[in-house]
Amino acid sequence: MGKLLDEWIYDTREFLHLKLPHLLVAALIAFVLYRILTVITSRKIRIAEQHAVGHIRISQVKTMAGVIRNTGLTIIAAIVTMQFLAAVGVNLAPLLASAGVAGVAIGLAAQNIVRDMLNGTLILLEDQFNVGDTIKIAGVSGVVESMTLRKTALRDGDGTLYVIPNSQITTVANQSIDYSVATVNISVDFSAHPDKVTELLKNIAMSVRDSEEIKDVFLTDPQVLGVDAVKGSDLIFPVVFKTRATQQYAPVREFRRRVRLALEENHMLPGDPYRVYTGVSGPSSRRGTSSEPPEPPARDPTTIKPQESNPFSAG
Repeated sequence: MGKLLDEWIYDTREFLHLKLPHLLVAALIAFVLYRILTVITSRKIRIAEQHAVGHIRISQVKTMAGVIRNTGLTIIAAIVTMQFLAAVGVNLAPLLASAGVAGVAIGLAAQNIVRDMLNGTLILLEDQFNVGDTIKIAGVSGVVESMTLRKTALRDGDGTLYVIPNSQITTVANQSIDYSVATVNISVDFSAHPDKVTELLKNIAMSVRDSEEIKDVFLTDPQVLGVDAVKGSDLIFPVVFKTRATQQYAPVREFRRRVRLALEENHMLPGDPYRVYTGVSGPSSRRGTSSEPPEPPARDPTTIKPQESNPFSAG
């Protein structure tokens, strides 16, 4: 028992004199590297927010900074763990050999993870999207909340968070690049004169364009394309808005509100594909609701067959 106690005391002294300082130095170096990595990435983001032109460049810097920080922390943690194992007497040679064999097996079984990381690297290098962009990938859409080499997290309009492996990203629909185009189809009844409707819609669109609250989001003047389709007594007038990326919603809502009020002021009916236009007297409310039954169309005399007589009959 005394011999065992002497060995334990000797090992403790050896650990305190030789291995503990080594561990403290390794921990100190890891902490310094962590602080340097954090300061560099945070400073890059801060400089980008102060001097970058547009939010696209800021999103790029934030994405790259996040990936660099996460990758660097993983490498630092792995090195410190190996140093700790070596300090407590763990033989790393068999462990590394086993890790190599296990790595091959895991690599064969986890090919999707390798594809995730390769595809994530290509997404970053090609700048397909960044944190803060509104995109549609893998059948879901939302705002990119975070991104790593392995996965992308999207937050949609109702707050749902989608986590998508990068290997499943084959097509990217990025709605945050350069500009957005919104087409509003205004439906007006057939009884309204199309030229008057076109002029009215132009005035409404330009009044929205000149509004103090939202005029800065427009890149060009709105365009009224005229009558695009006729469905029953329904005339369709497309109006096109070209705005800054993802800034088209407010102008479209305001335009629709003003159209509703303008149609009422000018005594115009909204379009209805089931309403029947009866000519000068105006549209009827619904199909088949007229007070007088419609007259049957005259029969084409050329379609009337001659009467056939049977020569063998008594008649």
